[in-house]
Amino acid sequence: MTFQIGEKIIYPNHGVATIENISSRPFGGNVERFYLLRLVYASLTVMVPFSHADDLRLRRVTRNGELAKVLEYLSEPKRRRNSQQDWKDRFRDNTEKMKSGSLLEIAEVLKSLLVLQLHQPLSFREKKMLDRARHMLIAELSTSRGWAENDTVRILDQALSKAQLRLPEPM
Repeated sequence: MTFQIGEKIIYPNHGVATIENISSRPFGGNVERFYLLRLVYASLTVMVPFSHADDLRLRRVTRNGELAKVLEYLSEPKRRRNSQQDWKDRFRDNTEKMKSGSLLEIAEVLKSLLVLQLHQPLSFREKKMLDRARHMLIAELSTSRGWAENDTVRILDQALSKAQLRLPEPM
């Protein structure tokens, strides 16, 4: 998959990024092409070799069909996850979902942590992951639909309220 300068894409586990430049540089004895990405969340720039874009699961911003599935999932009645699972195992499973780049899997992480939080305190790392999942959902929905962030927060909150959950405040 190739991207164009100015295109907004998703860098899994980091969120929305803009392709600022495409350049060629010597790398490992060869000339490699790179995307220069500006991450929206942290205002950082990252160089990604074309040859690693698929491995990193860079993708285009999600379109309407997938967004509808995410909002539907968030509004479904909550199911309590196995709270007997060790927090380290939960964290590892959730980390894999966050790295997948799938918006639906990010929504699963957010919702499962919100449900768990109703029954027991989250570890510090889980709280940070909840905050990152929150941000990634808001950023991608806002970017995809062209909504203001506060409108996106309201829409996500409406979906979660059907499952008697609330979108957390940012950390």
